[in-house]
Amino acid sequence: MRLLTLLVALGALCAPSAYAQNLSINYDRLSSLEEPLAQDVGNVTLTATGLLDAAFNNNLSSGVEDRSDVAFVGNVEVAASTQLPNRWNVQLRYFAQYQSDMTNVLVAGNMPTTDDYIDNVAGIISGAWGSFIGGNTTNLVREDTRRLRGVGNGTLAFDNNLGQMGNWGGGYVGQFGPARLSFVVDVEGDFDVGASWSRPLGTRDWRFTLRYSSGDFAPADGSQSLSSDGVVGVAEFIYGSGLYDFGVGYESLGNDAIDVERWYMSAGARYKYGAWTASIEGHYGEAAGDSEVSAALGVQFDVARGLSLNLGINHADAQIDEQGVILISQDLTQALLSARYSF
Repeated sequence: MRLLTLLVALGALCAPSAYAQNLSINYDRLSSLEEPLAQDVGNVTLTATGLLDAAFNNNLSSGVEDRSDVAFVGNVEVAASTQLPNRWNVQLRYFAQYQSDMTNVLVAGNMPTTDDYIDNVAGIISGAWGSFIGGNTTNLVREDTRRLRGVGNGTLAFDNNLGQMGNWGGGYVGQFGPARLSFVVDVEGDFDVGASWSRPLGTRDWRFTLRYSSGDFAPADGSQSLSSDGVVGVAEFIYGSGLYDFGVGYESLGNDAIDVERWYMSAGARYKYGAWTASIEGHYGEAAGDSEVSAALGVQFDVARGLSLNLGINHADAQIDEQGVILISQDLTQALLSARYSF
């Protein structure tokens, strides 16, 4: 387990402290939708949520010898929280995930997943002024402003800035009526700031987000590091049982030798009918004169509370080269079927 660092800063303005209960440090593609298990121990409330996923993955790409494998994913997020005499809420959260070797499964960023075990830890202090969080928090703004993930095992590649921040940092989240502001900075000084606005208008629920981030990007060939500055905007509306969203992004990548401009757009729709939920997503972008394309189809069937069957058919294709430096190299089509239990 990593050592916990807690970053606490002074803040202002008003935001409900209850929002700290909704902060999660699970930034992976799999998260439980169930209410957490809770138990009071004295003045401390312990909560836990997690899932177990057994998957069969079939690589549909041409020219691949080892086409299929079976994998297991399990994760858990636990929290301990208490309220101080001054009504501040103090919370410690820990997330851990183990995934058996299934190297062809896409993640929602730009690269295949490689780590078998990951964990995040964070501390949160919240009050009438909002919530301050420190630890493994550098995906906080991304999760707060991103397009909604596909259902089942649908996973859309490239739908993010390529530049990423370091693992350790601290940030702030505040809710101001229909608007939410979030900010995080890592130990190297890279930062991520975002804003979202959501409320019903007429017969539709609308949500708009805007995010600016700075970070670093290591190209696929590992030859050098590029700095990254990017902005992403998302528009979303819900009507009846359907949700529809659209995102557009621009990113500037470069160092002393290379200067690359990248733009992209993504769109998706999901619909729920009884125990069935389906989503379809598409992405197109360009960088250095080369294109990046991805698509994802996801289906989920709810068997019982917490238990579901999930299907995903995902495609990603991008070969981006600038002055001999391979920024992205990925060509993968997969079908992923799994049984999942959330608790």
